[in-house]
Amino acid sequence: MRLLNTLALLLLVVLPTAPPVRGQLTFGPSGQEGGPFRRQEWRVPSPDTGIAARALLFRPAGAGPFRLALIAHASTQNVLRRAQMPQPEYRALAAFLVARGFAVLVPERLGHGATGGRYVEDQGGCDEADYARAGRATAEEILLALSYLQKQDFIRKDAAVVIGHSAGGWGALALADADPKAISAIIAFAPGRGGHADDEPNKVCAPHTLLAAAAGFGKAARIPVTSLVAANDSYFVPAFSQRLADAFRSGGGKDDFRTLPAVGSEGHWMIELDAGVQAASSELARALNLPNPAATKKP
Repeated sequence: MRLLNTLALLLLVVLPTAPPVRGQLTFGPSGQEGGPFRRQEWRVPSPDTGIAARALLFRPAGAGPFRLALIAHASTQNVLRRAQMPQPEYRALAAFLVARGFAVLVPERLGHGATGGRYVEDQGGCDEADYARAGRATAEEILLALSYLQKQDFIRKDAAVVIGHSAGGWGALALADADPKAISAIIAFAPGRGGHADDEPNKVCAPHTLLAAAAGFGKAARIPVTSLVAANDSYFVPAFSQRLADAFRSGGGKDDFRTLPAVGSEGHWMIELDAGVQAASSELARALNLPNPAATKKP
């Protein structure tokens, strides 16, 4: 009897301190539409079944179905900077895409800003960086969000486009082995990881490891890639970005590499700016296989 009483007391002590069981997550819209591009907050799946990733959705007027463009944001190995990261928006790029008939999803990945959670894309230290694993982790997050949106009635089930920036672009390269019917094109702005090593411009952590990982991604690639880098990018300078594209192609992937004009004081962030989107507009239209405006004019 004394043993039973002791066990009962232990249960009373342990049970209140046990972590609560997480309720079932709710995905989908979490706010009202607003602004000229129907800006709306959404929640989408993440690799952590207990966390819904924050996201922003923009779309044209009407019921669709629209082609989907997913924008994969940049990242950092710095924990504090990730925690303080504002919700990625890429408003100028989203406006460009919505004006051309795309619905645009900008998900915030795990370990960033308000989404929080564990940073699953960690590449490790500089000398022992595992860029291939980090890229595949980013690709998984992109695909989860994209697949969820493609199940919505107002989104087409095919011909989606993934536009990645920096680490998001690196994850997009890793995603090039996905179903080409679901994703028709990948556009990567300054793709890579390990740039600004030790906060030094024009320095990349373990560059040969990054090049080897790019070649590995190219071996399984089925989706054509367009890589774009500004002339004044100091994270991944055009000469190194060209080598990265060459490595991807050496594995068997298709990567149409282009250097864009210098934009602002640091070209790595060009795609976040109106001027950057304007500078990239013709290359974006070509990569998205959009009709030539001149060819569509009425006589």
